[in-house]
Amino acid sequence: MTDPWVALAADANPGARLGELRRAHEVFTSDGRLETPVRSVVAQSWRRSARARVSPDGAASVELCASELGPYRDTHPLARVMPMIRELMSAYAMDGEHLLAVCDAHGRLLWVEGHARARRRAERMNFVEGARWAESEAGTNAPGTALAVDRPVQVFAAEHFLRPVQQWTCAAAPLHDPHTGRVLGAVDITGGNGLAHPHSLAFVQAVARAAESQLALVAPRPAGGSAQLSALGSDEALLVLDGRKIRLSRRHSEILVTLALHPEGLGGDELLIELYEDESVSPVTMRAELARLRRLLGPELLRSRPYRLGEPVDADFDAVARRLESGAVAAALGGYAGPLLPRSQAPAVVRQRRRIAGRLRDALIARGDPGLLADWAYSPWGAEDLSVWQALAAAAPLERRAALRARARTLDAEQRA
Repeated sequence: MTDPWVALAADANPGARLGELRRAHEVFTSDGRLETPVRSVVAQSWRRSARARVSPDGAASVELCASELGPYRDTHPLARVMPMIRELMSAYAMDGEHLLAVCDAHGRLLWVEGHARARRRAERMNFVEGARWAESEAGTNAPGTALAVDRPVQVFAAEHFLRPVQQWTCAAAPLHDPHTGRVLGAVDITGGNGLAHPHSLAFVQAVARAAESQLALVAPRPAGGSAQLSALGSDEALLVLDGRKIRLSRRHSEILVTLALHPEGLGGDELLIELYEDESVSPVTMRAELARLRRLLGPELLRSRPYRLGEPVDADFDAVARRLESGAVAAALGGYAGPLLPRSQAPAVVRQRRRIAGRLRDALIARGDPGLLADWAYSPWGAEDLSVWQALAAAAPLERRAALRARARTLDAEQRA
């Protein structure tokens, strides 16, 4: 199978696979062993479900009652794109006796629509509006697992952790804020074994992309956020200010990054400490640099007493940090163009550079996704990252592990020497 996120290949026999998965599930839920091979995304999800103490015979709980659900979803960002999601999915759901569902970032179902017979069946397992289907609550399932791994994922029959859900197959894709990368929720298609086909996963992925594109149009970037700062992977930051592109010098890049990290502002002495590794630079020299930067940017953006930015600046390193905080690891890696101002020795920059890179690599190792790990390992900044290479060797398909382990051993020997 070429795509690990697809439950079954197009020519697979669902009936034969179902028996194998049921046996694997019974063994795992009885003593924690995985004797029959299951997809890595499912195995990892089962382990997370077990660690969260999800009962295989349990059910999702309803967290939002009717009086709470209406006001909450009316103000939710995804309410703006629900008409388009319905337009794309309703006919497909009705024709196939499926359900379409949209949940928030906590896995709470905000909309569940589709064929009446399927809705009645789904009610028996609490697949209803207001119920929470996060992995930590309902075990392995498409919307919950898609949120957990921040990837489109298909879950087939007995791959579900809860036994009452094993009559169903579902596919879901996460939905992100197009401006910040923050996970907003997921879109899901749920039905019978007929959904165990690669096209259902491709379908929800396409719907998610269309919804994010629509959201970018109907929910424009907040006012005042017209300045964008790109400082990852380059020693000279790029500032886009009201459509004007400004390539900053190294010192001006350090100043702007430092002030972006301190929106409350910094006094002169504080800024001097954050910018210079030693104390050989005088306050007069720093003030001269700030004056030159103010002439370049204008007094409205660079303020003084204290030194601060006069309007919000959307920085690429902040976007990566926000995505990590929301659990969107793949989106964070996608926005990471490299270390923050790589050759800067300014203390504030060095701290933030180490913090972002450390949190991102730790998240990648914890996620254990071979594709994401490979993106880091084969990058210029990850070429000598032994921990990532070791994690990649452990997570990669069997046919690649020998070569990856050899690379990790070579790198370990070089670093020891």
